[in-house]
Amino acid sequence: MKRSLILCAVLSVLASSSAFAQADLAKAKNCMACHAAATKLVGPAYKDVAAKYAGQKGAEDKLVAKVLKGGSGAWGPVPMPANPQVSEAEARSLVKWVLATK
Repeated sequence: MKRSLILCAVLSVLASSSAFAQADLAKAKNCMACHAAATKLVGPAYKDVAAKYAGQKGAEDKLVAKVLKGGSGAWGPVPMPANPQVSEAEARSLVKWVLATK
């Protein structure tokens, strides 16, 4: 029992530190200039993106492409610019984080 509680605590810390790492990556790559977790700024809130794409097959790949190449029309008239400073691995990591946002 004690071992299970310790394991749960360690996993919780690792999960939360991973979330902090993704938030730091989003800030470093300038994502937070247009997006926020819970409120719409220039672009949609991450929680709204997660809700829109929840359960959709291929959503991760679609959003990774949008992060890298940019896009328009999905969330209104303001286009999302391409992000050449973001690697594909970073984009995939960020998209997984965004899709997990509640």
